Amino acid sequence: MNGPEIHVEFAPGLAVFVASGRRRGPTALTTDGVSSLGHVVESTGVPLTEVGALRVNGREVPRSYVPAAGDSVEIRAVSRPQQIPGAPLRFLLDVHLGTLARRLRLLGVDTAYESTDIGDPALATRSATEKRVMLSRDRGLLHRRELWAGAFVYSTRPEDQLRDILDRFRPELRPWTRCTACNGLLREATKEQVADRLEGGTERSYDVFAQCQECGRAYWKGAHHEQLEAIVANALAEVNRPTPPATPPRRS
Repeated sequence: MNGPEIHVEFAPGLAVFVASGRRRGPTALTTDGVSSLGHVVESTGVPLTEVGALRVNGREVPRSYVPAAGDSVEIRAVSRPQQIPGAPLRFLLDVHLGTLARRLRLLGVDTAYESTDIGDPALATRSATEKRVMLSRDRGLLHRRELWAGAFVYSTRPEDQLRDILDRFRPELRPWTRCTACNGLLREATKEQVADRLEGGTERSYDVFAQCQECGRAYWKGAHHEQLEAIVANALAEVNRPTPPATPPRRS
C-alpha cells in the first residue's frame, strides 16, 4: 500500500495474529486511501471474527470506515460473552478439533464436526448454510467471507480450548443429552433395547442406559464416567460464574 499513514494499536489478545514488530504499542501502517478499516485490519493478519470495537481518534467507527492520514486506530478484541444474533447458538468444528467436539457434545451443545478434511470452501459453506459458528485454528479459514460466524481456538490443549469457548460464548449446557459420536439426541433405553450393542460383561454389570436416536449408540456409566463427570462439573462452574462488569471506555 502507498497512501495515508495511520497509527494502529492492537489489543493484547490479538498479538498472536500480527507481526512481532506491531505487538506492543501503536505502530505506523500505510494504507491505500480507499480500503475500509475492516480490510486494513485483515491485511495485518487479524481475522475479523476476533475483532470487537474499532475506535478512531477516540470514537467508535464501523468496519466500513475509510482511514485518513494521521488517524489513531485502536483495535479491540471481541467482547465476552459474545452474542451471535440471527440463529440459535451452535457450532461447526474442523478436523483438528475432535476432542473439543466430543466435550461440547458431552455438555449438550449442538456441535457438528468434520472428521475428515473436506477443505475450507466446504466448511465455510456449511457454516453459512446451517448458521453455525465455525471454530478453528486455521486462520485462513476464518478469513473466508462465506462464514456465518467464526472464532479462533487459541490453545492446543483441549481443557483450555473448552474453557475458552465456554467463556467466550456462554452456551446453554444440557449435559448427557447428546451423542458424543454423532451429535444426535439421547433418550433413555432399557437393557433389552440396547442388548444387541452390549458385551456380556456390560450387560451383566449395568442396568441404566441411554441410546442415540440418530446412530443407535448405547451409553451407560462405565469405567470413565467419573472423568466425564469432572469435565461436566468444571464446565457448569465455568458458565455459571458471574460475568465481570464491562470495562468502561478509556477517555481520550
